[in-house]
Amino acid sequence: MSPMSKDSSLLVRDADDSDLPAIQNIYAFYVRHSVATFEEMPPNVDDLLARRKAILEVRLPYLVATRGRDIVGYAYATFYRLRPAYRYTVEDSVYVADTFRSQGVGSALLSAVIERCEQGGWRQMIAVIGDSANAGSIALHRRFGFNPMGTLKAVGFKLGQWVDTVLMQRTLGEGDRTLPR
Repeated sequence: MSPMSKDSSLLVRDADDSDLPAIQNIYAFYVRHSVATFEEMPPNVDDLLARRKAILEVRLPYLVATRGRDIVGYAYATFYRLRPAYRYTVEDSVYVADTFRSQGVGSALLSAVIERCEQGGWRQMIAVIGDSANAGSIALHRRFGFNPMGTLKAVGFKLGQWVDTVLMQRTLGEGDRTLPR
């Protein structure tokens, strides 16, 4: 475990099974109260355990941020699409406990996910950001070198409103400068 931010009390580490109840609580908030995710019913802990297992089986990162004993956020990467031609492209997801937003947690998590994906040989990372008004997530991704690729207008309907998604992209490691090994 190593600190991933200027705040030495903030630690980013691999998530383990015992973290899933806290992760479920963080994610359930976003499912119920925001358009950051298009999921409409919060998954239960068993569902999240299965999702995490699938991510780890393909050697992608699934991380938590802690302050003391509290889990204050989590992040992971998944394959962007399942067809074989997309095998070098991943998509990131970052969720921060509502009371810990704007405190460097998202930055620490995204930095660690990017680093792990670069070590794993992936070449592109995509952010699919729910809601074009999600200034915090858009700004976070810009700080880490993501470029806006476009906005899909009104592709989701949640909480009584039409919702856009913003696509952002960043090169990982050697990107497309070399062929994969």
